Amino acid sequence: MAGSNRGAVAATVGARSTNAAGAAAPRVLRTRRRLRTALLGTVFTLGGLALLVLSVGVAITLGPADVSLVNVRDVVLNHLAGAQIPVRVSEDAIVWQERLPRALVAAACGAGLGLCGAIMQSLLRNPLADPYVLGVSSGASTGAVATGVLGLGGAALGLSGGAFIGALVAFALVLALARMAGGGNDRVVLAGVASTQLFSALTSLVVFAFADSDETRGVMFWLLGSLEGVRWDDVGLCLAVVAAGTLICLRYAHALDAFAFGDEVASSLGLNVRRVRLLLLLMTALITATLVSVAGAIGFVGLVLPHAARLLFGSRHTRVVPATAVLGAIFMVWVDAGSRVAFAPTPLPVGVGTALIGVPVFIALLARRRRAA
Repeated sequence: MAGSNRGAVAATVGARSTNAAGAAAPRVLRTRRRLRTALLGTVFTLGGLALLVLSVGVAITLGPADVSLVNVRDVVLNHLAGAQIPVRVSEDAIVWQERLPRALVAAACGAGLGLCGAIMQSLLRNPLADPYVLGVSSGASTGAVATGVLGLGGAALGLSGGAFIGALVAFALVLALARMAGGGNDRVVLAGVASTQLFSALTSLVVFAFADSDETRGVMFWLLGSLEGVRWDDVGLCLAVVAAGTLICLRYAHALDAFAFGDEVASSLGLNVRRVRLLLLLMTALITATLVSVAGAIGFVGLVLPHAARLLFGSRHTRVVPATAVLGAIFMVWVDAGSRVAFAPTPLPVGVGTALIGVPVFIALLARRRRAA
């Protein structure tokens, strides 16, 4: 009898041990999978950042004046680390005052516009959404031109403030038009096309009616997307805004995953849908307005780069956000370098370069959607 009891107890303990081991196995696998994913994400992020730094360095060497990577390194060390490496004054001026600020602003524009596209595509559940297609860039351009040419708001508002207001007005108009048309993702894109045409016409009207010949030439070149004449103040502003936007996107990466499945799913997961959506849209408008006020309207970056990031790293926004930022930065650095060199000594507006690359990719995306349907 005692032996039977001991056998039953041993069998029970064995069964519990087996169940515990069976329950622990999936947890161990999930933990290993998370660690492996985190490790791969860290490796890819560090590799991407290293490639970005190398791209910026190589891009600085390209141009009418020959500058080597060693010269670039020496100039940067002299200014940032207080080194006393002998360099020519002309090389120092070319690297530190002209090409390095331009490359850094290009990287900020690529990262910021890519992030804005990823956010809009998730919030609107539309793979064709981006600040340029939806008219936000055109609205920001109108606000900046109205501030610069007409003097609306004065010095207190500034180009960035005018661009921000224009971006908000444009996006509000897009949402209103889409709702009037019955809603739906396709209606949002159509409303964005209408908004783009409207604000482009308003910008042209302001320039034609109120700007002199010099202002007209400068504004039209700027509206094509230009990084000519950027300075360190522009670098600080763009990098600060894009860095803040990246951190906010990472903070709400899981919310963006939920929004991709609709508002009801996001709400069922405990998200305050209206508050999170408003925060992310305001951040998108702020990033777009800041970049447009510095570099003009640059199209197709926010449309193409999020798709490239998803194709390479999957659809989870914890991976899409940093990947889009890094890929966008590298993309814009090289587009700007190519635009600067291809038609030297007169640089091609960088917005023209992104359009020449982005339009074929846009067509490919449309074809891919058709095949998938």
